[in-house]
Amino acid sequence: MKRDFNVWLSSFKSSISTYDYYVDFNKVYANVENIKIELNILNSLIGSDNIEYEFKEIVRKYPETLKCIPILLAVRSNEISILDDNQDKIFNFSKLNLPIEEYIVFMRKTGLFKLIQEKNISNLFDYVTGVETGLDSNARKNRGGHLMENLVESYIKELKYYKNFDCFKEMYISEVSNNWNIDLSSILIF
Repeated sequence: MKRDFNVWLSSFKSSISTYDYYVDFNKVYANVENIKIELNILNSLIGSDNIEYEFKEIVRKYPETLKCIPILLAVRSNEISILDDNQDKIFNFSKLNLPIEEYIVFMRKTGLFKLIQEKNISNLFDYVTGVETGLDSNARKNRGGHLMENLVESYIKELKYYKNFDCFKEMYISEVSNNWNIDLSSILIF
């Protein structure tokens, strides 16, 4: 049986995206909610004439506010490594590991003080909601992969080519070995 490539191509859909493909807002809101109080404390710095001094006082009184700093730079890690004068400097944002003055330099050199002081944003809660939304778009590729798996699986099941045919969209190597006594260890790449 000869297959017509053009007919096959014309059957493609322009998108496999569902409504929840673009952004997982529940995840975004949960992440922002976890730091809402700390962000609101840091909101007091917006428009400050003495931002470095006020930041130092906030960190002294509320050291837990430090955990918000990485997400302001769209970083999920609690540690940020900076190359400073050919030295690797690691800033820990879950607990102070350097003098507060070093964190002040970090805030200045990354541009965060300028962002906050010059009122380029009206509040950090909304800003971080936007950052989280942008970061979640990175997870979109995973959602896209799962959507494609589900779509292909549904087409295979719809075809019903084989009686008593099991369809597995994803399997661990151990499952292949156990179900069919096939040793795949020689093709593993680490």
